[in-house]
Amino acid sequence: MKLGIIGLPQSGKTTIFNAVTRGDVPTGMSAGRVQVNTAVVDVPDPRVDRLSAMFNPKKTIYAKITYVDIAGLDGSTGKSGISGSLLNQLTQMDGFIHTVRCFEDDNVPHQSGSVNPLRDLGMMDSEFIINDLIVIERKLERLADERKKGAGRDKAVIDREIVLFEKMQIALNEEKPLRDMGMSLEEEASLSGFGFLTLKPVLVVFNLSEGQTPPQIEYPHQHSLVADLQGKLEMEMAQLSPEDAEMFMAEYNITELSLNRMIKLSYDLLRQHSFFTVGPDECRAWTVRNGALAPEAAGVIHTDLQKGFIRAEVVAYDDLIQLGSMNEVKAKGKQRIEGKEYLVKDGDILNIRFNI
Repeated sequence: MKLGIIGLPQSGKTTIFNAVTRGDVPTGMSAGRVQVNTAVVDVPDPRVDRLSAMFNPKKTIYAKITYVDIAGLDGSTGKSGISGSLLNQLTQMDGFIHTVRCFEDDNVPHQSGSVNPLRDLGMMDSEFIINDLIVIERKLERLADERKKGAGRDKAVIDREIVLFEKMQIALNEEKPLRDMGMSLEEEASLSGFGFLTLKPVLVVFNLSEGQTPPQIEYPHQHSLVADLQGKLEMEMAQLSPEDAEMFMAEYNITELSLNRMIKLSYDLLRQHSFFTVGPDECRAWTVRNGALAPEAAGVIHTDLQKGFIRAEVVAYDDLIQLGSMNEVKAKGKQRIEGKEYLVKDGDILNIRFNI
């Protein structure tokens, strides 16, 4: 899971990055420059802690999320689209955290002269729409040439692609992101090589000053979530020891650190959940998409397990905790043998049987 933190200059991208990664990257001007900061964060999960205490393994490994602070977008994309180096960074992301400035600060001037979250939100969306339109127009030109020459691929295949790209073009011209089209998984998979920016899910984060009321702005797009964060305050808390942070949270009536909250939202945004493998050598959390079948989960562990998948031995986390041991789970008939069509659930403990 890899999420890019984006936003206009001085929106607080790096502040949010520091808040959710406990980083200390200097904040400052980055307008017009491609600047990238990356951090890999362990996903806090009390279930992993319980399993580790039960099995006492040599290693305990949590699931991980990569957050990338990407500077360089300023709302000025022209007819040529986003620059190559910046676009290369953006297309690698599984989704975006769009930081929208809501705070007032005379020492941090806004590039447009005033703070207007709705305007800034639309500006970034427009930047991505323009870039995707450029890609689609170029693709349609190539498809038209390919069809005219009449050599190579089947014309029916080319025609289907033309229909799809024309639908995408119409949506973008109506200022609708591609994720609003309700594409099938097969269609999305066929487009994965293009790196369309408006097809990626987006978490909009309104960056507030301390005690500021969040703006009443709707963001009615598919595969999108909205949250608010007191960025500077949360960044300061992220630098504290756990004891001091607890006191700080109590003083400001904050019930959950931004790191934990953002991780939960990241999972929801990318439609992911966790399953586990356990044993004396290792207890580990793995991440898989919602709706994944057992062979796909096996492939997350290792590609050989997916290729040679035979069956999965499945135990529900709650059953294991309630019964206290794997021996009791088996004695009570709570271990199940599942095949290739099994839908992996959040919290499943899997043991993959395979042969290659």
